[in-house]
Amino acid sequence: MMTFVNNRNGQALATYRFGDASKPTLIFSNSLGTDHGMWQAQVEYFAQDYDVICYDTRGHGKSAVIEDTSLVDLAHDVFDILDHYQVEKAHFCGISMGGITGIQLAVLAPQRFASITIANSAAKIGNADAWNSRADSVEANGLADIVATTHTRWFSDKFDYIHDAVAQKTIQSLSVTAPKGYAASCRALANADLRDALAQIDVPCLALCGGLDPVTTVVDGEFIVEHTPHAALAVVEASHLSNIEAPAEFNQALAAFLDQHRI
Repeated sequence: MMTFVNNRNGQALATYRFGDASKPTLIFSNSLGTDHGMWQAQVEYFAQDYDVICYDTRGHGKSAVIEDTSLVDLAHDVFDILDHYQVEKAHFCGISMGGITGIQLAVLAPQRFASITIANSAAKIGNADAWNSRADSVEANGLADIVATTHTRWFSDKFDYIHDAVAQKTIQSLSVTAPKGYAASCRALANADLRDALAQIDVPCLALCGGLDPVTTVVDGEFIVEHTPHAALAVVEASHLSNIEAPAEFNQALAAFLDQHRI
């Protein structure tokens, strides 16, 4: 069931709650150009043991397009969702853009989280010029060119994404993402660099990497682990959207980490 939650600026965020609200909360944050539907395999796996909350990141899915966006704004949206549902402490799992959002959350308010899982992400993703150039291009020309080649970044050659229902649904979500919402997130990522902030994080973190990921590599995950006081590394044989390409391995790695840090 979808519920719109207004953030601190009065903008609507689409949220989706599954499982038992009396159990520990696990909130999932999607990647750039996707929506909450990318977490289908995780919802099915974790909803028996957790209060699972998914949401469409601003500018994605059914959430409001907010053009002036920073990484701190993305983190504030998560706090606003947790506050709406009266969740004082949660587990967080974000992938790619959602992963670096998790790092920002850990910097801003570690007391709100029992654990942070940073999947297929980095403390700095790409470079500012490339992100700003992509934002300008998408605003001018739309997302068609990116949609046409996205499978080469999201999935490895060994994954049959054509016959995977969640993969196809996720590619479709990119095709219907609002260009201005996508561009705003690109600009947020252009200005996001948390490498120097890792050392101050005081919450257990898991860098969950895809061994075949060409976008945010295992080296990026190792950097997080080396510079974050309470961090562990897990690698699954998949590309950038490892939760879709290797859901069983992803779920097992995440579940093992969550078990170590129960609320």
